[in-house]
Amino acid sequence: MTDRITTPVRVCANCDGFPTVRVTLGGRDSHGNLRTITVHCPACHGTGTRPVRTAQLIGGRA
Repeated sequence: MTDRITTPVRVCANCDGFPTVRVTLGGRDSHGNLRTITVHCPACHGTGTRPVRTAQLIGGRA
């Protein structure tokens, strides 16, 4: 029986797979909700993964 080869997960090193976060600005609005903004990882642009290197696509060694 052959083993299945799984590709390693390409998690972004900067955000560690958590590409979008909510940051509290402090204080509350008139309805009592916290004021927050959404921030995306600048390295992966909110995807959570890193791009595949061209050497991996060709099949060469990295």
